Amino acid sequence: MSIWEYANPVKFMRLSGAILPWVAAAAAICTVGGLVWGFLTPQDYRQGSTVKIVFLHVPAAMMAINIWVMMLIASLIWLIRRHHVSALAAKAAAPVGAVMTLIALATGAIWGQPMWGTWWEWDPRLTSFLVLFLFYVGYIALWSAIDDADSAADLTGVLCLVGSVFALLSRYAVLFWNQGLHQGASLSVAPGERMSAVYRYPLYLSMLGFFLLFLALLLVRTRTEIRRRRLAALQAREMRT
Repeated sequence: MSIWEYANPVKFMRLSGAILPWVAAAAAICTVGGLVWGFLTPQDYRQGSTVKIVFLHVPAAMMAINIWVMMLIASLIWLIRRHHVSALAAKAAAPVGAVMTLIALATGAIWGQPMWGTWWEWDPRLTSFLVLFLFYVGYIALWSAIDDADSAADLTGVLCLVGSVFALLSRYAVLFWNQGLHQGASLSVAPGERMSAVYRYPLYLSMLGFFLLFLALLLVRTRTEIRRRRLAALQAREMRT
Protein backbone atom coordinates (compact mmCIF):
# COMPACT_ATOMS: atom_id res chain seq x y z
CA MET A 1 0.00 0.00 0.00
CA SER A 2 1.37 3.42 -0.99
CA ILE A 3 0.77 6.68 0.83
CA TRP A 4 -0.10 8.21 -2.53
CA GLU A 5 -3.29 6.17 -2.56
CA TYR A 6 -4.72 8.65 -0.06
CA ALA A 7 -4.28 11.42 -2.62
CA ASN A 8 -7.45 9.90 -4.03
CA PRO A 9 -10.28 12.05 -2.59
CA VAL A 10 -12.55 9.04 -2.00
CA LYS A 11 -9.92 7.16 0.03
CA PHE A 12 -8.94 10.33 1.88
CA MET A 13 -12.56 11.01 2.83
CA ARG A 14 -12.98 7.45 4.08
CA LEU A 15 -9.81 7.46 6.18
CA SER A 16 -10.23 10.99 7.54
CA GLY A 17 -13.84 10.31 8.48
CA ALA A 18 -12.76 7.27 10.49
CA ILE A 19 -9.95 8.93 12.46
CA LEU A 20 -11.41 12.44 12.87
CA PRO A 21 -13.50 11.72 16.00
CA TRP A 22 -10.52 10.14 17.75
CA VAL A 23 -8.18 12.99 16.81
CA ALA A 24 -10.71 15.61 17.89
CA ALA A 25 -11.24 13.91 21.26
CA ALA A 26 -7.50 13.59 21.88
CA ALA A 27 -7.01 17.25 20.87
CA ALA A 28 -9.65 18.42 23.34
CA ILE A 29 -8.22 16.36 26.21
CA CYS A 30 -4.58 17.35 25.61
CA THR A 31 -5.23 21.03 24.89
CA VAL A 32 -7.53 21.63 27.84
CA GLY A 33 -5.41 19.44 30.10
CA GLY A 34 -2.17 21.15 29.13
CA LEU A 35 -3.54 24.68 29.54
CA VAL A 36 -5.28 23.96 32.86
CA TRP A 37 -2.21 22.15 34.21
CA GLY A 38 0.00 25.00 33.01
CA PHE A 39 -2.05 27.76 34.58
CA LEU A 40 -2.11 25.87 37.90
CA THR A 41 1.71 25.84 38.07
CA PRO A 42 3.44 28.08 40.66
CA GLN A 43 4.68 31.55 39.81
CA ASP A 44 8.21 31.94 38.48
CA TYR A 45 10.65 33.69 40.81
CA ARG A 46 11.64 36.15 38.07
CA GLN A 47 8.62 36.46 35.77
CA GLY A 48 5.87 35.94 38.32
CA SER A 49 2.51 34.81 36.98
CA THR A 50 3.31 36.12 33.48
CA VAL A 51 5.38 32.97 32.87
CA LYS A 52 2.13 31.03 32.48
CA ILE A 53 1.45 32.62 29.12
CA VAL A 54 4.17 30.31 27.78
CA PHE A 55 1.65 27.44 27.74
CA LEU A 56 -0.34 29.31 25.09
CA HIS A 57 2.37 31.33 23.37
CA VAL A 58 4.93 28.60 22.70
CA PRO A 59 2.51 26.01 21.24
CA ALA A 60 0.87 28.67 19.05
CA ALA A 61 4.23 29.95 17.80
CA MET A 62 5.44 26.40 17.17
CA MET A 63 2.33 25.57 15.14
CA ALA A 64 2.42 28.88 13.24
CA ILE A 65 5.82 27.94 11.81
CA ASN A 66 5.18 24.23 11.35
CA ILE A 67 1.84 24.77 9.62
CA TRP A 68 3.60 26.86 7.00
CA VAL A 69 6.15 24.04 6.58
CA MET A 70 3.26 21.61 6.12
CA MET A 71 1.75 23.97 3.51
CA LEU A 72 5.11 24.10 1.75
CA ILE A 73 5.32 20.30 1.54
CA ALA A 74 1.71 20.02 0.35
CA SER A 75 2.32 22.74 -2.25
CA LEU A 76 5.44 21.00 -3.54
CA ILE A 77 3.47 17.76 -3.87
CA TRP A 78 0.86 19.64 -5.90
CA LEU A 79 3.43 21.36 -8.10
CA ILE A 80 5.33 18.12 -8.76
CA ARG A 81 2.69 15.39 -8.72
CA ARG A 82 -0.54 17.40 -9.26
CA HIS A 83 -2.48 15.72 -6.45
CA HIS A 84 -5.54 17.85 -5.75
CA VAL A 85 -5.93 16.72 -2.14
CA SER A 86 -2.50 18.14 -1.26
CA ALA A 87 -3.39 21.53 -2.76
CA LEU A 88 -6.71 21.57 -0.90
CA ALA A 89 -4.95 20.55 2.33
CA ALA A 90 -2.56 23.50 1.99
CA LYS A 91 -5.52 25.81 1.38
CA ALA A 92 -7.35 24.36 4.38
CA ALA A 93 -4.34 24.79 6.68
CA ALA A 94 -3.72 28.48 5.93
CA PRO A 95 -6.50 30.05 8.07
CA VAL A 96 -5.54 27.85 11.01
CA GLY A 97 -1.91 28.92 10.63
CA ALA A 98 -2.92 32.57 10.43
CA VAL A 99 -4.87 32.29 13.69
CA MET A 100 -1.96 30.52 15.38
CA THR A 101 0.40 33.28 14.24
CA LEU A 102 -1.99 35.96 15.50
CA ILE A 103 -2.26 34.21 18.88
CA ALA A 104 1.54 34.04 19.10
CA LEU A 105 1.87 37.74 18.27
CA ALA A 106 -0.84 38.78 20.73
CA THR A 107 0.40 36.64 23.62
CA GLY A 108 3.96 37.74 22.90
CA ALA A 109 2.87 41.37 23.21
CA ILE A 110 1.00 40.63 26.45
CA TRP A 111 4.09 38.92 27.85
CA GLY A 112 6.48 41.54 26.51
CA GLN A 113 4.80 44.57 28.08
CA PRO A 114 5.64 43.70 31.72
CA MET A 115 8.96 42.04 30.77
CA TRP A 116 10.33 44.59 28.28
CA GLY A 117 8.22 47.61 29.17
CA THR A 118 6.75 47.77 25.65
CA TRP A 119 4.01 45.99 23.72
CA TRP A 120 6.11 45.78 20.56
CA GLU A 121 9.73 46.00 19.51
CA TRP A 122 11.18 45.63 16.01
CA ASP A 123 13.12 42.63 17.19
CA PRO A 124 14.31 40.31 14.35
CA ARG A 125 12.19 37.38 15.52
CA LEU A 126 9.09 39.49 16.16
CA THR A 127 9.42 41.25 12.82
CA SER A 128 9.87 38.02 10.86
CA PHE A 129 6.84 36.59 12.66
CA LEU A 130 4.77 39.62 11.68
CA VAL A 131 5.87 39.20 8.06
CA LEU A 132 4.94 35.51 8.27
CA PHE A 133 1.43 36.54 9.37
CA LEU A 134 1.18 38.88 6.37
CA PHE A 135 2.20 35.99 4.10
CA TYR A 136 -0.60 33.91 5.60
CA VAL A 137 -3.07 36.70 4.86
CA GLY A 138 -1.70 37.11 1.34
CA TYR A 139 -1.90 33.36 0.73
CA ILE A 140 -5.56 33.25 1.80
CA ALA A 141 -6.37 36.35 -0.27
CA LEU A 142 -4.69 34.90 -3.38
CA TRP A 143 -6.77 31.72 -3.17
CA SER A 144 -9.91 33.86 -2.93
CA ALA A 145 -8.93 36.16 -5.79
CA ILE A 146 -8.48 33.48 -8.48
CA ASP A 147 -11.51 31.60 -9.80
CA ASP A 148 -9.64 28.71 -11.44
CA ALA A 149 -8.66 26.31 -8.64
CA ASP A 150 -5.61 24.85 -10.42
CA SER A 151 -4.20 28.29 -11.25
CA ALA A 152 -4.80 29.41 -7.67
CA ALA A 153 -2.99 26.31 -6.38
CA ASP A 154 -0.03 27.02 -8.68
CA LEU A 155 0.34 30.67 -7.65
CA THR A 156 -0.19 30.05 -3.95
CA GLY A 157 2.36 27.23 -4.15
CA VAL A 158 4.95 29.69 -5.43
CA LEU A 159 3.97 32.18 -2.72
CA CYS A 160 4.40 29.42 -0.14
CA LEU A 161 7.95 28.83 -1.35
CA VAL A 162 8.80 32.51 -0.89
CA GLY A 163 7.11 32.73 2.52
CA SER A 164 9.12 29.77 3.75
CA VAL A 165 12.12 32.09 4.09
CA PHE A 166 10.27 34.01 6.80
CA ALA A 167 9.09 30.82 8.46
CA LEU A 168 12.76 29.85 8.72
CA LEU A 169 13.70 33.29 10.05
CA SER A 170 10.89 33.14 12.61
CA ARG A 171 12.33 29.91 13.94
CA TYR A 172 16.05 30.76 13.89
CA ALA A 173 16.21 34.56 14.06
CA VAL A 174 17.65 34.48 17.59
CA LEU A 175 20.53 32.41 16.22
CA PHE A 176 21.11 34.59 13.13
CA TRP A 177 21.17 37.84 15.12
CA ASN A 178 22.72 38.17 18.56
CA GLN A 179 20.90 41.43 19.23
CA GLY A 180 17.23 41.56 20.09
CA LEU A 181 14.94 41.49 23.08
CA HIS A 182 13.38 38.12 22.37
CA GLN A 183 14.65 35.38 24.62
CA GLY A 184 16.18 32.17 23.30
CA ALA A 185 14.34 28.91 22.87
CA SER A 186 12.01 28.05 25.75
CA LEU A 187 12.91 24.38 25.43
CA SER A 188 16.60 23.53 25.23
CA VAL A 189 18.78 20.49 25.80
CA ALA A 190 21.81 22.63 26.65
CA PRO A 191 23.10 22.21 30.23
CA GLY A 192 21.75 24.87 32.57
CA GLU A 193 19.18 26.11 30.04
CA ARG A 194 16.44 23.52 30.45
CA MET A 195 13.07 24.71 31.67
CA SER A 196 12.10 23.41 35.09
CA ALA A 197 10.10 20.17 34.99
CA VAL A 198 7.18 21.86 36.74
CA TYR A 199 6.70 23.96 33.59
CA ARG A 200 8.17 21.63 30.99
CA TYR A 201 5.73 18.73 31.27
CA PRO A 202 2.51 20.75 31.04
CA LEU A 203 4.09 22.63 28.15
CA TYR A 204 4.74 19.33 26.35
CA LEU A 205 1.10 18.36 26.85
CA SER A 206 -0.11 21.73 25.59
CA MET A 207 2.14 21.47 22.51
CA LEU A 208 0.74 18.00 21.78
CA GLY A 209 -2.77 19.37 22.20
CA PHE A 210 -2.16 22.21 19.75
CA PHE A 211 -0.73 19.78 17.22
CA LEU A 212 -3.74 17.47 17.52
CA LEU A 213 -6.06 20.47 17.38
CA PHE A 214 -4.46 21.55 14.13
CA LEU A 215 -4.70 18.02 12.75
CA ALA A 216 -8.41 17.84 13.61
CA LEU A 217 -9.11 21.24 12.04
CA LEU A 218 -7.03 20.30 8.99
CA LEU A 219 -9.07 17.14 8.43
CA VAL A 220 -12.38 18.99 8.85
CA ARG A 221 -11.40 21.84 6.56
CA THR A 222 -9.83 19.58 3.90
CA ARG A 223 -12.98 17.46 3.83
CA THR A 224 -14.99 20.65 3.40
CA GLU A 225 -12.77 21.78 0.52
CA ILE A 226 -13.17 18.40 -1.23
CA ARG A 227 -16.96 18.60 -0.89
CA ARG A 228 -16.91 22.17 -2.18
CA ARG A 229 -14.85 21.11 -5.19
CA ARG A 230 -17.24 18.26 -5.92
CA LEU A 231 -20.22 20.62 -5.70
CA ALA A 232 -18.54 23.07 -8.10
CA ALA A 233 -17.86 20.24 -10.56
CA LEU A 234 -21.49 19.09 -10.39
CA GLN A 235 -22.76 22.62 -10.93
CA ALA A 236 -20.42 23.08 -13.91
CA ARG A 237 -21.66 19.78 -15.40
CA GLU A 238 -25.29 20.83 -15.00
CA MET A 239 -24.61 24.14 -16.69
CA ARG A 240 -23.05 22.35 -19.68
CA THR A 241 -26.06 20.06 -20.03
